[in-house]
Amino acid sequence: MSDESVSARRFARESMAVLDRLTESARDDVTRAAELIADCVRADGVLQAFGTGHSQAIVLELAGRAGGLVPTNRLSIADLVLYGGDAPTVLDDPLLERQAGVAARIYDLAAPRPQDLFVVISNSGVNNVIVEMALQAKERGHRLLAITSLSHTRAVPAGHPSGKKLADLADVVLDNRAPRGDALLDLPEGGAVCALSTLTGVMLVQMAVAEASAQLLATGEHPPVYVSANVPGGFEGNLELEKRYAGRIRRTAS
Repeated sequence: MSDESVSARRFARESMAVLDRLTESARDDVTRAAELIADCVRADGVLQAFGTGHSQAIVLELAGRAGGLVPTNRLSIADLVLYGGDAPTVLDDPLLERQAGVAARIYDLAAPRPQDLFVVISNSGVNNVIVEMALQAKERGHRLLAITSLSHTRAVPAGHPSGKKLADLADVVLDNRAPRGDALLDLPEGGAVCALSTLTGVMLVQMAVAEASAQLLATGEHPPVYVSANVPGGFEGNLELEKRYAGRIRRTAS
């Protein structure tokens, strides 16, 4: 029998408790985030979503999925190879995220328009490339929505030379309520296991998309959303919707 201090039952119980608190405490911030999203869609903008590491799971939840908004674009360090002509071996560098200029190149490769909304996701909010991307967005006049852990980011020093963290730069911050280090269950002899930020990040993204869709519907606008490609007519219908954003959204196989 597993130790009750570290068990599937305990993780389920404690993570569900966090989600219950989150859905209530984040309501005002979600409404503000939804306003940014709805304004972007109304202005014929694209949501430019960026994260590294496991934060890419939240990017994928927002960009290019069934039931999600069509005008969404996934930004990634891999864009340096996919669209920038770099050799694949550049991605082998474990310190690539800390190099100055990486975010600027990713930004330029995406060629965003002024009305595009940037959604930058990072649990710690201090990695160099994350802060650099947030700075790029703000300096180029974009609105910025951040998804981060305020508990984590307040407990660690800034990693960018500016001294800024992601939360310092955002127009709206969605706090994912993950603990410092992300893992939820403490181990008896030190350390912790079972990350929380993916669960809470997904909840925040879907709450914001739902609220933005409600705001669009309230003004007589139908949200441009994907249908599953695995239902009859879904693939063809999605291609038709994507034509409006041709050259502005990327859809890769991975």
